Amino acid sequence: MTLEGGEGSGKTTQALRLSQSLTAKGYDVLLTREPGGTVIAEQLRHILLRTDSTELLAPETEVLLILAARRQHVAHVIRPALKRGAIVICDRFSDSTFAYQGYGRGLDLKILRRMNDWATGHLSPHLTLLFDLPVAMGLRRRGTASDSNRLDREAGAFYTRVHAGFHALAKREPRRIVVVDARPSPDVVTAQMETLVFARLRRSHFKTDPKR
Repeated sequence: MTLEGGEGSGKTTQALRLSQSLTAKGYDVLLTREPGGTVIAEQLRHILLRTDSTELLAPETEVLLILAARRQHVAHVIRPALKRGAIVICDRFSDSTFAYQGYGRGLDLKILRRMNDWATGHLSPHLTLLFDLPVAMGLRRRGTASDSNRLDREAGAFYTRVHAGFHALAKREPRRIVVVDARPSPDVVTAQMETLVFARLRRSHFKTDPKR
């Protein structure tokens, strides 16, 4: 299960809340993030997001670093967790690459999909929650955060392209990608999210798997 969205969408907060809720109900849950999730992947994340470098990252370099981190993450964290039957909740995954580096940076989506399939071994989420809110609202929220990074310095047009990209991805795969209105308060968004997730779990094999 992946949580996606633009800047300021609140997905990181909601990922933690969902993990806690599922754990409380007895599920084996792994909460992780991208880029990151392993020692090497977190080091690559630092390179990707650092703000103190005077060397600009080429878009192709950016995506290669992301996919290198993803390969480590999938091989050493995600697949082992799935193999043991855990529910994996990942804060960003492949859709962010398509939205940010594809639609945002203008890299070829067909090439990105092939590279991503190679990096993940064709691993795809069973369910993706897309936390959606207007770009301007998200940037206002993000502007109050203390952990600014390199992506926070992009022009508004970049985020507009990313936002449109996420919606294009949701239109392409409506059964997997479910749009969640991220404009209300965090508690309201959590309620929406949990309703969606627990309804999906009741229809899946996980409904008999919680550890009591």
